[in-house]
Amino acid sequence: MYFDSIPKILYDSKGNGEVKVVTNLLKRVAVRTKIKTNALILDTYNVKNGETPESIADKLYDDPELHWVVLMINDITDRYHQWPMYEQQFNTYVNEKYDNPDGVHHYEISQTSGDTSTKIEVYNNSALFSGDTDFYSNATTITNREYEEREQDKKRQIKLLDPAFLDQFVEEYKVLMGESVL
Repeated sequence: MYFDSIPKILYDSKGNGEVKVVTNLLKRVAVRTKIKTNALILDTYNVKNGETPESIADKLYDDPELHWVVLMINDITDRYHQWPMYEQQFNTYVNEKYDNPDGVHHYEISQTSGDTSTKIEVYNNSALFSGDTDFYSNATTITNREYEEREQDKKRQIKLLDPAFLDQFVEEYKVLMGESVL
């Protein structure tokens, strides 16, 4: 369904006047901001270990081929880097990315005014420039693994379109993809 809606164009790839009909992979539509902020049609969901956009679409919409709806609602264009990893993938990723996964990634201090529950990331060179030798004794150490786990947790928090609005969403997608920009 998703690829069937992408328009075809005539394209001369060699510049020799021989045109071919190709899928216009550059054609894009975006979810309206009003929809992204509407709590009545979107639910927050925490992706569980091993879940894929297909498995979520199958569970929610009874059709794994509607995985593109899950991805589009969440502005995910690269499911390999914007979707949470399986636990084994994550461990391999962290071990390959860092020489010492349990080494210091950065430090955090609590904000001292306003919302004091807000944490401020501070990196190694910050204390050097300020001349504060006691700085790191007041800061919380965040390891490389902890940092990457937080990044994965952010990716786990997605929005899902209420199934009652699915048909309308799919129809609007088809209409928008069918509109010409010429």
